[in-house]
Amino acid sequence: MSPLRTLYEPVEPSDAGHLPVGDGHEIYYERCGSPEAAAAVYLHGGPGGGFEAKNRGYFDPAAWQVVLLEQRGAGRSRPFACLEHNTTADLVADLERLRRHCGLERWLLFGGSWGSTLALAYAEAHPQRVTGLVLRGVFLGTDEEIHWLYKSGGAALFYPEAYEAFLAPIPSAEHDDLLAAYHRRLFGDDRSEQAVCAHAWSLWEGTVSRLTPDPEEIALFTGDEFSLSLARIECHYFVNHCFLEPGSLLRHAGRLKGLPGVIIQGRYDLVCPPGTAWKLHRAWPDSRFRWVPAAGHSASEPGITDALVRATDSFRS
Repeated sequence: MSPLRTLYEPVEPSDAGHLPVGDGHEIYYERCGSPEAAAAVYLHGGPGGGFEAKNRGYFDPAAWQVVLLEQRGAGRSRPFACLEHNTTADLVADLERLRRHCGLERWLLFGGSWGSTLALAYAEAHPQRVTGLVLRGVFLGTDEEIHWLYKSGGAALFYPEAYEAFLAPIPSAEHDDLLAAYHRRLFGDDRSEQAVCAHAWSLWEGTVSRLTPDPEEIALFTGDEFSLSLARIECHYFVNHCFLEPGSLLRHAGRLKGLPGVIIQGRYDLVCPPGTAWKLHRAWPDSRFRWVPAAGHSASEPGITDALVRATDSFRS
């Protein structure tokens, strides 16, 4: 077997800044790589996550010009953790504004977890602007997937001690609807309670994201600003069914006809159950499927990193 691929050495951006997208929002973006090369856009997870400099390394800088952005309310985008005018349709529209701003005709969509959701929503709305898709840890934004992660009968069965910590900020009388209970506190006036709930929410997701929990990744998830952005924006989207018609992304997969794609899925993904990715593959004949046997959900797991770098390399021509 050939050695596992690792990230390319990230290059410095040639352009970076804030793009006004309306409704008082300004999204932060960066461009890097070769300006004459094929274009790709990196879509982070969450919603409410962000990107790091190392995320540029999924692409060969000699073969790609890469755009990275932080979605409304996330990371360095302004206003921070803002939920007004923050829906899936808004994020899709922002991508179109950014594509035009960068002067790009078409681009490859690269997204994991929530980033895969946004990539699919954009591709189904604007297939003529897409050259292909690289998706990891597929999430279709359904209530079934959300309940798997936050209700007691799914991922909680594998990490019962971590799930108890997730339950801890919420009185037992409210455990029948944890999303609503968390929403009340994350959007309440008590700042200390808001911070406690944001930490617990993000700790749970960070713990179950890898096959073996990683202290560094958990530390990233539970940082004060990151956890607040992630918890508030995720909860906002999840109580609103991700602002999608139930089952619409899978139902409209026929719109991807003719678009090549690679789906990369950790066999033991507890955040986004693998059966979801398989359903998408079966509905999208132009997709290639890659199981990563000894991996969970996180893109930083060695087998998943290897598969992602090989996928972007395969699209270079």
